[in-house]
Amino acid sequence: MRKNYRYLILCTLFCGLLLGYSCSKSSPKNNPTPVTPTTPTTPTNPVSSDMQAWLTTADQSQLFKKQNIALNFNTNTNTNPTINVDDSQAYQSIDGFGFALTGGSASLINSLTEANKSALLDELFKTDGNNIGISYLRITLGASDLSAATFSYDDVSGDVDLTNFSLDKEKTDLLPILKRILAINPNIKILSCPWSAPAWMKDNNSFYGGSLRTEYYDAYARYFVKYIQAMKAEGITIDAITPQNEPLNAYNNPSMLMVSADQAKFVKNNLGPAFQAAGISTKIIVYDHNADHPEYATAIFADPATAAFVDGAAFHLYGGFINALGVVHSQYPAKNIYFTEQATFGNGDFGGDLSWHISNLIIGASRNWSRNVLEWNLASDPNYNPHTVGGCTTCLGALTIGAGVTRNVSYYIIAHASKFVRPGAVRIASDLQSTLQTVAFKNTDGSKVLIVLNAGSNEQAFNISYQSKMVNTSLKAGAVATFIWP
Repeated sequence: MRKNYRYLILCTLFCGLLLGYSCSKSSPKNNPTPVTPTTPTTPTNPVSSDMQAWLTTADQSQLFKKQNIALNFNTNTNTNPTINVDDSQAYQSIDGFGFALTGGSASLINSLTEANKSALLDELFKTDGNNIGISYLRITLGASDLSAATFSYDDVSGDVDLTNFSLDKEKTDLLPILKRILAINPNIKILSCPWSAPAWMKDNNSFYGGSLRTEYYDAYARYFVKYIQAMKAEGITIDAITPQNEPLNAYNNPSMLMVSADQAKFVKNNLGPAFQAAGISTKIIVYDHNADHPEYATAIFADPATAAFVDGAAFHLYGGFINALGVVHSQYPAKNIYFTEQATFGNGDFGGDLSWHISNLIIGASRNWSRNVLEWNLASDPNYNPHTVGGCTTCLGALTIGAGVTRNVSYYIIAHASKFVRPGAVRIASDLQSTLQTVAFKNTDGSKVLIVLNAGSNEQAFNISYQSKMVNTSLKAGAVATFIWP
């Protein structure tokens, strides 16, 4: 996470180098009143329709609600803009959509009554009914700034043999919640990353800032190996790791500076060989920071010996432009692209955040070759706790868990993709029409998914065209809809 400048997310206006469209973020306004929707009811007389449509509006009058409207293919012509969907053009495979399950998130979810906990986990991770089907999680290797306190899995100074390594600190909340999630979705992908190495391995002997001392590179690589093996022993498979969260940000608690050259040396000489020797297939994904420094990743890719250990690069968007991900892909098409973090904040505006995140992340990151999209924290309490001293004090969870459970804007942002775009789907071609921003996917079962954002200031009528037939529909300004058809 950022420290101060993190909370001032730049108003991003980009001419998509690969996309050809612009999108903007409304600046934060007052803190909106959270809305806890009631469970949608099935219409008494559902209409016959070739498509399903789920809608969220900027004014919150519709919150990820299935529409009972007839969206039937026809051959009628009109003068409205037409979004052509073409599944003969396929791009990257999709791993999933989801959130960071921080230690704080896990503790809040675990604090619920058994009935409420079970119902919430079903809602988050199942796909049937009104459940949203989260398919990808990011967890922290040790503490993040949204933990109650800083810690690592071996805080015994000088323990280079890691004889004191232990996951005990995670056995109260994180591990039990992960195991319940895996019972619902055994195939969910999990990415893990540290905010800091153990403090005693660093040149300032602190969780805050500092860098990894070169004499501890080997011990730190073995620390990752022990972690992956220990999680596996708990029944939890770590699909991927990044060596360091936000390696150019040394102003968080915890945090650790790891410049590109140092990360390359660590991966090439220590982490990659350690994984290889231990028979670990967990992916190594580099960078995990803002799109304003894509050269961090490309410099690592440029060395074949280092790149051989690296699956791809991960990005955030607190700085830079989302089309930088597409540029990295064009330079190194064999390396995968991931989008692993973006926060929403307590002083944000629902409609502005909905539009900016759908435009830049769900649509923008996907159209720029990302295999996943992850929002930041899954859950916080009404005071944005827990967090460390110096950690993010206004990070708004997808859920606010207090006396009840409130769904916030990032819940709906992710839901519009996670429920319908399932792992193994491929992105397919779709037109961009003026203020209508789009991304389309084809699932392994053949179903098609089109996500459309009306980024304009007026309601817009338009057509969806597939295989020479059209559906006629419209969207209010600032609204997002997901359309699904066989």
